[in-house]
This record gives sequence, structure tokens and C-alpha cells, in this order.
Amino acid sequence: MCADTPETTAENTVDYKSTLNLPKTDFPMRAGLPKREPEWLERWEKMGVYDRLREKTGRTPFTLHDGPPYANGHLHIGHALNKTIKDMIVRSHQMMGFDARYVPGWDCHGLPIEWKIEEQYRKKGKNKDEVNIVDFRQECRKFAEGWVDIQREEFKRLGITGNWPDPYLTMDFHAEAVIAAEFQKFLMNGTLYQGSKPVMWSPVEQTALAEAEVEYHDKDSFTIWVKFQVTGTGDATLDAAKVVIWTTTPWTIPSNKAVVYGAEISYGLYEVTSTPDECWLNTGETYLLADNLAADVFSRARLEEGMYTRRADVTVEQLASISLKHPLNGATGGNGEWDDIRDFRAADFVTDTEGTGFVHCAPSHGMEEFELYRDLGMLEQVITYNIMDDGRFRADLPFFGGKAILKPNGKEGNANAAVIDKLVEVGGLLARGKIKHSYPHSWRSKAPIIYRNTPQWFAAVDKAVGDGQDTHGTTIRERALTSIDELVKWTPQTGRNRLYSMIEARPDWVLSRQRAWGVPLTVFTRKGLLPTDPDFLLRNDDVNTRITEAFEFEGADAWYKDGAKARFLEGIVNPDDYDQVFDVLDVWFDSGSTHSFVLRDRPDGTADGIADVYMEGTDQHRGWFHSSLLQACGTLGRAPYRNVVTHGFTLDEKGMKMSKSLGNTIVPETVVKQYGADILRLWVAQVDYTSDQRIGPEILKGVADSYRRLRNTMRFMLGSLNDFSEADRMDVADMPELERWVLHRLSELDDVVTKGYKAFDFQGVFSAVFTFATVDLSAFYFDIRKDALYCDGDTERRRAARTVLDILFHRLTKWLAPVLVFTMEEVWLERFGGADNSVHLEDFEVTPDAWRDDALASKWASIRSARRVVTAALEVQRTEKVIGASLEAAPTVYIADADLRAALEGVPFDDIAITSAITVSGDAAPEGAFTLPEIDGVAVSFAKADGEKCQRCWKILPDVNAQTGVCGRCSEALKS
Repeated sequence: MCADTPETTAENTVDYKSTLNLPKTDFPMRAGLPKREPEWLERWEKMGVYDRLREKTGRTPFTLHDGPPYANGHLHIGHALNKTIKDMIVRSHQMMGFDARYVPGWDCHGLPIEWKIEEQYRKKGKNKDEVNIVDFRQECRKFAEGWVDIQREEFKRLGITGNWPDPYLTMDFHAEAVIAAEFQKFLMNGTLYQGSKPVMWSPVEQTALAEAEVEYHDKDSFTIWVKFQVTGTGDATLDAAKVVIWTTTPWTIPSNKAVVYGAEISYGLYEVTSTPDECWLNTGETYLLADNLAADVFSRARLEEGMYTRRADVTVEQLASISLKHPLNGATGGNGEWDDIRDFRAADFVTDTEGTGFVHCAPSHGMEEFELYRDLGMLEQVITYNIMDDGRFRADLPFFGGKAILKPNGKEGNANAAVIDKLVEVGGLLARGKIKHSYPHSWRSKAPIIYRNTPQWFAAVDKAVGDGQDTHGTTIRERALTSIDELVKWTPQTGRNRLYSMIEARPDWVLSRQRAWGVPLTVFTRKGLLPTDPDFLLRNDDVNTRITEAFEFEGADAWYKDGAKARFLEGIVNPDDYDQVFDVLDVWFDSGSTHSFVLRDRPDGTADGIADVYMEGTDQHRGWFHSSLLQACGTLGRAPYRNVVTHGFTLDEKGMKMSKSLGNTIVPETVVKQYGADILRLWVAQVDYTSDQRIGPEILKGVADSYRRLRNTMRFMLGSLNDFSEADRMDVADMPELERWVLHRLSELDDVVTKGYKAFDFQGVFSAVFTFATVDLSAFYFDIRKDALYCDGDTERRRAARTVLDILFHRLTKWLAPVLVFTMEEVWLERFGGADNSVHLEDFEVTPDAWRDDALASKWASIRSARRVVTAALEVQRTEKVIGASLEAAPTVYIADADLRAALEGVPFDDIAITSAITVSGDAAPEGAFTLPEIDGVAVSFAKADGEKCQRCWKILPDVNAQTGVCGRCSEALKS
């Protein structure tokens, strides 16, 4: 309460400003976040806020398991989005009464880091293969450690809470021991096997790749139409014809073993009747083609309509009698490599929508062809090993030995050109060209990949897992599909559909990689036995224990040290009888196993080894969500998560994918330096993260404007509560209707906020709170109550308003704390300072049921509608400069509805409309009265207020004292 003595000015008029209860606060309008946020980070670290929260007893644990980012570079905007969403989940659940734990982690093994070390070697002219493998692995470890430290500080700068001093790393010795032990479970339960099938292979990186390690980019590829001579039918007409295939991978032609057709496709025998110059077809030649594609094929060979004719149908029975000769059959210098007859049969995957209606089969380089001949039991006849690890043809392959599909830099090699030239030479080519199409590339080297048949280690997804955990199915696939539908909640639900379809159709899991930096496949194979032999794999618990114990103390490097085989096998089996496997595990197996050494093994893990939430980008349906599901279904018997939350990708303001070459990237560090981390966090809260979202300079300006509006709201409350104490508090039952309406709105909002945070709907939470703060409070309640707050003495109306402001302050500050972690701390400490105080140690307030009053809310909805008409009517007068402020008005409001009229007469409607006086009438509105078309039954006639202007509250009233210049209300206030 202000009790200053009014001052007298030079003109001998009293200045009453010092007698007003104006807001008082040191909370600045300008946030200065880039400078001040690090101070709060330092404060929280000194206080040990995260550890203090763990000391709160009797709470239900809630664990978000962190999908590990890769430790090999600075953060990008996707990292910021991802970690901020996770942080909001953790913080909001903590404040809802849970013990919300968050252990950050890093993926440390694998090709990205190995590739960086190899790049360093190449710059120094050093050969990786000449370096001791343990020394090389140590360099990889050191590289990862450096980036873990850098990224940790970058994440902390974004205000991310968590157990930063003790994160999990997949390269920690215990983690490596557990990853090996988890792999051994696949070995022991019978799902591990060595097989040979086409896998995605990077010739540049010389390793197999997982689907999640592949991205698709446009690529210009050679495309060729190749002739295969028909043979063996006994029909001279057919035997004279050629079957034409089309492919975009000419390098696979030397590995061709068959051609397939579609049993339901219409085929014809076509004869060339004339040819243009420079054509690889001759008059009189005949070709078998799908009727729907014949015209297109001939046009590729420069034949126009009229240069060929359809001679006859070709029936399914005729097709079944055909065998084929490879186009290089009998070629001089071919050494018989391609002289075997090629298989020709029907296949379900052939269509007549593209190509020729026939498909060239190189089962070593295509999964559909591989599966076809696998199911026929003919793999031994059709598998080739023509392509080496580096993407070169084997050295002894006639014509093509040593030719490379790709150069070491990922550019086009000379293999395709060599094959095309040879086909031209032997007359095997009908046409050639180039095509731009979407093609798989390694996301690390950015180089194209190939499909290549290589011996690899697999986990069988359809074989019964012999572990007795059959509650949710007997195979990995069954358990995964059951988990998806029965055990996991998906946000958004589309995530369920995507992962379900992937699991439903996926092949066996390729576990092995031909690299050095990772956890090795800790398995031994019996010499002289085939992979199909039951004793091929050494399955021995004592051996497994020796390995994991060594890893626990020495890390996975123990596998590569001299004498490792003897160390692990001697005294159990004869080491000379076994070979040691040196492939490393797919890094997705590493990260898929994290539930076992983070959730299961750590004190801050979970009792059952299951996380409450996994939250990652939509690409992780084929990545971490996927591998974690497969791995856990093979070892736990179910999914390792109860909720899966998915966010989309971040695009620029135009909806374009960000790229350095386009110059449209947004770097988190830049945003933090310019605006502060809270602005970046607020952007996250404002977008629908379940879809792709956009960010850019103009968008950030809009976010900053929203932030300023919120900051002003909080500043007003701080100023108005400057000297508020418990003695000023008023019982809710004694409050005016307006204050009780605010509390009702808080009750409604509490439901929205709580349900929203539980559903991870931060956009919904922020939108509701922001609308309430700016529309219900700033533009309505605060606007109305400023008069009472500033000008009243110690009235019940002012005490009620300040009590409500205190209630609002606690709820808004806490509700926004998971989003604006720095600003809400600043707001909280501005009012409740103290060395050990923090809003992040608080819980959300419990809202009394008694605050909910739907009847009152309905009444005030009508009052606000009537107020809208009055406000709009006065704005017309202000625009026309009839008045300068609404307090100069004393309008009459004509209300047709008796209930609304009674409602307005029962409240101080002049205060609510912010006028000096107002008249509510049930008479018919006069002609020309102001109305709003969307609000029926309310009209306003304008009139100026009668009386003099109070020099203290600025209302124009009849009771203003001529000597003091103040109204009766202000006179009473001055007495106190």
C-alpha cells in the first residue's frame, strides 16, 4: 500500500502518482538470455538440482531412456529439437510428482568414427591395415571421448537436465561386456547363424550396412537393354529369337544366372523389318517382349513405328520350354565363364509396367532373386562371388578382372563401362542410356552402395527362441509384433503402423560388420565344419563367462590381444580346433542393447529393465526403435519400452531440407548466441513436433515476440505482488465473481496442462497457457483489475485480486518451467530468492475441485460477449477522435435477453468495460446503435461521461472534489 505524501508541482497542482500502488519489480523487460543463461546453469550445478530431486522419496519412478547420439561432431538443429523434447518430458513428469530420471548416453562404436580416423591416416599417407588393431581402436576411443565432452557441454547449454556426470557410453568396459553377453544370448538360444545372402554393401567403406545406415539420393545410372539368345525349345522360330532384359546395374551382367518372366503377362514375338543408321538391331531379327512394353523398347533402339511388327503370341507353355544363353556365351577369351545355359522361369515379382517384361537375375546381388532360388533349393547353382570387398571384380574374371564399380572417392568406376563395351563388342546390346533415379547411399561416406552376397552373421527372426520366455510369442518376429500392438503406446499412432509393417516384412537381422571399431562377435567356429552343421558354433557357458569377465576389466580390446583365442578356450576345448571370428557387431545391436546396461544394471535404471519412454525421430522406426525391439525380443521376450514418441524432421522456412550446400542450415549455437536457449526451447514447444517442422530467421522472430508477451505477463504479476504477504490473502469464497471466474479457468487449464504433459503434447500445453496468459489475463482480467490494483486502498477487491495473482504466479511459473527453464527460474527467484531455491525443485500445484464452477463460467462468457460489443463501439469513437480513452465514455448498453441484463446489473459492468459509467437497459436499441453481427441482442449507444476527471484514477465522475481533484474512492484510499 502506497502512503507517500502527494507532491505539489510548480503549477500548484497535486501529483498523485506517488500515491498509486504501481507495480514494483527489478525484473527487466529485456531478458538478456544469451548472457544470463550460463549463470543459471552454473547455479544449478552448484546446487546439484538433479541429485536433490532424486532425494525426494515415495515417488513413482519414470524413466526416459535416451537414444544415443553419435559422438562425432557438433550438434545440429535436429539434436536440439530431440533433446529439448526429451527434457520437457522429464521435467514435466518430475513436476507432476514422479521421480523422473534421465541418463544421457552416446553411441561410440562403428564406422563414422572409424572413418574419421582413416581420413586422418590418409592425409598422413598412413595405411590403416599396417596399424596394430588395438592401437587403432584406442585412437577411435580417444576420438569419441573428445566429442562426448564437447556434445555434453552443448547439450547442457540448451538447459537439458540429467545425470551428466555419469552418462552411459557404449564403449565403457561394462557396456562392452554386456553387449557381448547380449550377443551370446542369441548364440545360446539358437537364433544366431552364419549365412550368405545379398546385403547392402559399401565398396568405399568395405562393410555391410544396415537399412538405418542408408539414405537415398538421386543418381545418374547407366541403363542397358541386353539380348539373351533363346535355346533348347526345339522350335526353330523360338530358338532364333532373343529375350531382352533391362537393368540399371550393368556391372551385374557378368553375375547373371537366370532370366524370369511373369506368368500373367502378355508376350509377343516381334520381328525387325527395317532399321535406321547406327542401330544394334538387324532386319529379320526376332525378339520376345511384353506387349505393353514393346514399343518403348524398340524406341530405345531408335526404331520407329513401322520398323517392326508383331508376328505371334508367345504362350506360357512356350515360355516354359525356353532356356537362354548368356550374351557372353562363347566369347573369345571368356574361358567358358558364361557358357552354362541360363535358367528361365516364371516369378511373381515380374511386371510389365517398366523395362521389357523380363527380369535379369543375379541372385548374388538382388534379394528377390536370391529368395526365389533359395526357395527352389538352387542357390549353389546361381550364387557367384565376382565382386570383392572393395567393389572390384575378382582379379581372374575374364574381361573385367580388377575393374571397379566405384572409385575410392565414391565416384563412378570403370566396371559399368567395361561391361557395356564388351556387350557392344559381342553384339549383346540392344540399347543403352542413362537414367536419374533415387538410389541408396551410405549416410557416412555419401557414396552409392551395392547389393552383394557375402558370408555374414544373422539373427533368425522366425526361428523359435529357445529361452522359455514365450508369453508374447515364440519367435523374435512374433514377440515384436505382439509388443507393438499390446504393450506399447505410440505418439503419434502412425509410428505403430510404420514399425509394424517393417517388422512384418523384414528379413533376418544382419549382425556382422567387417570393421575394427566395435564390439566383436564373440564366437568361435569349428574348423572343417559347414555353417549348417549343429556343432559349427561353439556354445559354451564357461567360454562366454571368460570373455565377458575379460571385457568387464579390459574392454572389448581383449578379443584382439595376442593369445586371445587360447586365453578364452584353453582348459575348456582345444583352441586348435576352432577359428576366432573377427567381425564386429552392427552398431545398431550396440544401441539396441542399451536397455540391458542402462535400464537393467544402473542404480538409476528401472526395476524391470523396461523404459517408460523412448523418444526419437521418425527415421528411428528403421533405426533405434527397430533394433531395440528386435534385440529385446530376442533376450527379454518383449519390447524394452512402454511408450514410443516420434518427432519429424526439421526443415527451413520454405519447407526445404537443410543442407550446407544450400546455405539454409540453422545451428543451435547460433540461435543460442543471438536469442538464448529459451527461445529455441520455446520454438520446440510451439511446433507440432510429430510432423516435420520449420525454423528460420522469421520464424524465430515470431517466437521471440511470443516470449516477450509472456515475459510481460510475468513481469506484471511480479510487480503487482511486490509486497504481498499471507496477511493479504483472501478466502476464495469471499472473492468477487471475476476472481472466482479466473480460478475456474485455472481449474480448466489445469486439466489441459496435466493431460497434455502426460500425453507429451507440448504444443497443446503451451498454446493453452499462452492463450490464457495473453487473452484471458493480459487482455481481460489484468486490464480490468489494474484500476483496483493501482488505485484502491486496502479493499477486499484489491486483496482478492492480489490473492488470485499469487495463485496465478505459482501455477504459470511452474507450468512453464519445463519449457522456459531459464526464464521461469529467473521469475521464481525474483520473488522467492535464496541460495537453495529453484522452481525446478517444485511440483505442480494441486487445484481444488471447488474452483470449478461451470454455471459461473457460462454467465461470464455472456458478460464477456457484451463487453466485446462495448469495447468495439468505443474503439470507433477513439478512431474518430471523439474520445482519447475509454474512461471518457459513459455508454448505454441495450440488452434484449433478461438473464444477461440481470447478469450485467449484478456486476460492476463499468469497471469490466473500463468506462467511467455505464447504463444497462432493457429498452429497444435506438436506430444507429452499435452492434456486432456475431453477437445477437446487444447494442451500444455512445455518450461522454459526466463530471470531472479524477487526478488520481483518471475516471470522469460526478463526485470529484474541486479542491483535491480526486473522487470519493481515491479520497478514501488517500486517507489510508
